[in-house]
Amino acid sequence: MKKKKRRLSLAQKRAITGFVFISPWLIGFLIYYVRSIYMTVQFSLSEVSPAVGGYEAKFVGLKNLKYIFLEHPQFNQQLVISMRDVFIDVPLIIIFSLLMAMLLNQKFVGRTIVRAVFFLPVIMGSAAITTAIDNARSAMVGGVSSTAADIVDASSSSVNVDYYLALFKDIGLPSGILDYVVGAVERLSDVVSLSGVQIVIFIAALQSISGSLYEVAKIEGATGYETFWKVTFPMVMPHIITCLVYTVVDSFANSEVVSLSYDEIFSNNHYDYGSAMSLVSTIVVCAVLFAVVAVIQKRTFYYN
Repeated sequence: MKKKKRRLSLAQKRAITGFVFISPWLIGFLIYYVRSIYMTVQFSLSEVSPAVGGYEAKFVGLKNLKYIFLEHPQFNQQLVISMRDVFIDVPLIIIFSLLMAMLLNQKFVGRTIVRAVFFLPVIMGSAAITTAIDNARSAMVGGVSSTAADIVDASSSSVNVDYYLALFKDIGLPSGILDYVVGAVERLSDVVSLSGVQIVIFIAALQSISGSLYEVAKIEGATGYETFWKVTFPMVMPHIITCLVYTVVDSFANSEVVSLSYDEIFSNNHYDYGSAMSLVSTIVVCAVLFAVVAVIQKRTFYYN
């Protein structure tokens, strides 16, 4: 008798499909990134000095880590500032991206152009474009190279922000919430420029939601507020995790502590201290991601 061929289950087929999609990244990670991580750990535990044809690494244990935490004049401060910026920026970016995605998912004239405008900062933020803009700005005197601060200072009309801050304090608004709101307003331009990829992900998530769910909610008499919390928000929760991971990594990649590590390595030739800073920042990022994903994962609904 012929043996029946064992067929793959739907879950196994989806797992294979997912593996095929991530295989280019996985190959690149194994070829390039694993070696970089190994060298970072090696340099952070060694005293590195230039040698003929390369470098010489002498194992010193935790000496470099002790130095950056106990003796380096800037590392602890920059690490705390970077952590603070992440905890301020990430919630703002996620909330703003979701709200803008819901608006851009509506049907209106010029929707494609508006979507392109919100994604434009991602393209303009590339190294080549940034360098070209900096070179053009440095070659110009006045005109469009004038800063926004000069324009604001030259304006005759202004808003007394301190008055409104004092007013909110007088009505009993907690100072912690007030400081967060003020910081959010100050970072508004950064939030917009860092939300392009997240908006695209959320638009894709919203478009994948079955219209029958909204029809059922409408038949049951649910309001727009109830529809959002009972249908839209649960359905986009898996994508919120994706955006959180991307945003946290992106925020740390552009943080002050990473810039400090870069300067130590390539400007001061301190490969050991710079590698130790890079290793610590990587561990901190992984710890933050693990904690955030572990909390949200328990409340995430996956719809098949």
